[in-house]
Amino acid sequence: MRTTPRSTILIVDDEPDLREVVAELLEMEDYAVVQAANGQLALDALAHIQPPCLILLDLMMPVMDGHEFLHRVRDDVRLKDLPVLMLTAHPSAKAPPGTVGLLRKPVDITELLGLVARHCQPST
Repeated sequence: MRTTPRSTILIVDDEPDLREVVAELLEMEDYAVVQAANGQLALDALAHIQPPCLILLDLMMPVMDGHEFLHRVRDDVRLKDLPVLMLTAHPSAKAPPGTVGLLRKPVDITELLGLVARHCQPST
């Protein structure tokens, strides 16, 4: 029986295959995962869940891109301190201010798990 809640990670990316692969990987490491296909859906999800330990955020998405989502999160008192790790396939992108870093796609699994471990603890 689980005595402590699992740390939750929010994955915000418009690529369903990428979201699923990363979600499965994180779930195998005993994290809970919430997925959203764009920034607006992610904001909707954040209104109904406990704040996650980390947000993995794609830069380029339809409806609401990563920059707009990040701006909205930083303006929300409840969410402003959440760590956000940007994901992008753009070769010259730099980590925007207000993020904890940037990972390039295709995502290096070892690097991803190391960055997640800095911000989240799997359940014990």
